[in-house]
Amino acid sequence: MVQHLWYVAYGTNLNLARFRVYLHGGRPEGGTRHHPGSRDPAGPARDAALLIPGGIRFVGVSSVWGGGMAVYDADADGEVAARAYLITAEQFVDVLAQEMRLDPGLEVDLEPVRPHGRHSFGPGRYQTLAHLGVRDELPMLTFTSADGRDGALNPPAPDYLRTMVLGLGESHGWATGRIARYLAKFPGAAGVWSAPAIEALTA
Repeated sequence: MVQHLWYVAYGTNLNLARFRVYLHGGRPEGGTRHHPGSRDPAGPARDAALLIPGGIRFVGVSSVWGGGMAVYDADADGEVAARAYLITAEQFVDVLAQEMRLDPGLEVDLEPVRPHGRHSFGPGRYQTLAHLGVRDELPMLTFTSADGRDGALNPPAPDYLRTMVLGLGESHGWATGRIARYLAKFPGAAGVWSAPAIEALTA
């Protein structure tokens, strides 16, 4: 039974302050929904920047920010700038529950998620677990939709993108211009959000 793991974030949870809301409880800056927090509110033991193969798409409507939500598309060409947090398996499940608008304490069996595999336990946007490899002998997991290309594209809200910009700067140390060009290319943002407009969000 997995006790600790790396949760790999690629959306607004790239920003540590936003991610901590899922652990401590509260409302993220710019968001409209309160989160109950995890059963164990301790912060991540460590975090690390990494690149994973694939892409992201902005789809659906976020209940926290409005606008589209980022989902991971493992089959897309390219790379996704991500941030891995070392947390407990219980915390991971509690974060997952809150992403699904449920209370902490959700029962999810992580064992079926074999190395470089996927396991869907429902049809929702974040009800598919993906195994992205091993770091320091611990699994790296994230969640997305069963089909990363499912759902109508929808541009993300300004505060959603701003939170991603801040998180990418924190974790990868990229300049704002580079971050803006990175985000502006993904489906849902492309053609709606220009790189200069994204860069201006944190000006």
